Amino acid sequence: MPAVAALLVAGCATPSDSGPVITTPSASAPTSTVAPGTTTPPRLAPAGTPETIAEGLDAPWSILRLPDGGVLVSERDRGRIVEVLADGTLREAGVVPGVAPGGEGGLLGLAYLPGDGDDAASVFAYLTTEADNRIVRMPLTGEPGELGLGEPAVVLDGIPRGSRHNGGRLAIGPDGFLYATAGDAGRTELAQDPGSLGGKILRMTADGAPAPGNPFGTLVYTLGHRNPQGLAWDAAGGMWAAEFGQDTWDELNRIVPGGNYGWPVVEGRAGDDRFADPAVQWPTDEASPSGIAVVGDTVVIAALRGERLWWASPATTSPTEVVDAYDGEFGRFRDVVPGPDGELWAITNNTDGRGSPREGDDRLLRIRLEATG
Repeated sequence: MPAVAALLVAGCATPSDSGPVITTPSASAPTSTVAPGTTTPPRLAPAGTPETIAEGLDAPWSILRLPDGGVLVSERDRGRIVEVLADGTLREAGVVPGVAPGGEGGLLGLAYLPGDGDDAASVFAYLTTEADNRIVRMPLTGEPGELGLGEPAVVLDGIPRGSRHNGGRLAIGPDGFLYATAGDAGRTELAQDPGSLGGKILRMTADGAPAPGNPFGTLVYTLGHRNPQGLAWDAAGGMWAAEFGQDTWDELNRIVPGGNYGWPVVEGRAGDDRFADPAVQWPTDEASPSGIAVVGDTVVIAALRGERLWWASPATTSPTEVVDAYDGEFGRFRDVVPGPDGELWAITNNTDGRGSPREGDDRLLRIRLEATG
């Protein structure tokens, strides 16, 4: 059983303080509560030692679990999508053309859209090209064990690219629309520019059009982001995102349509009515948050520089407790997703040029969970 240290902190702290800081929500702050008559899911924590599902992944970025049991993982620098077989073997399902890896760019997030009538099931991929970041859609073929990907069609291009801050997470929301995180590409002014796709969370149809009901009538759902890389929804439909800070604070944010999350005017909690304060913030050396997942009533955050997983609960109201697990035991964590049978799956990210690879890296891990309340 890993050591887990509980940290409960209200209000704000100086950047030199260690550990997460939980923002006490104001009376007007958004919350997401489970509907009356619905059982609130339990808060969950890791139980036992993680098990290795697969190893030998090369700079993995996104885990995609499919409804039929198939598992795909994107590899950032090789531009390929690998299938993880039941025995842990890796096989190449496809190579995405046009990927131009470099710095933090390459083949990044994946998302799955079920088929509808005559339309085949699809996999969306977010990738960095020589000119931009873009989202493509590929038909998914075959059954688990022999999955393949058809020719990609561009869904959205023109997302600013850079050697850093490319964002890159994709997810299909509970509303059926495609969400994407876009970084500021190292150009801070883009985040506050409503006409730019940089420094935003985007919401769109499967064909790349602005989703109905978007707050500005464009693809932009929220603005004022530096480099968001985590997206997840809680049991009541509330949306969460994780974001890299610069020198002071990394963030876990509750996302509301049209919200402005402050970058580059503020980093972390500002107490300024113009901007949405994070629900939780961390010193940057303890987090660097990438993928996130909601399991039960807990948000789990994969920390790169922090080399651990953070667990924030409850998700459906506002976190009052944040705990960490596996500090330094597996190195950098890039992504987490809910697994089958109440598990959590996570990928390490020690082969991306910033970590210290260990024998067998990088790994896909299975983490058993237990209820804590």
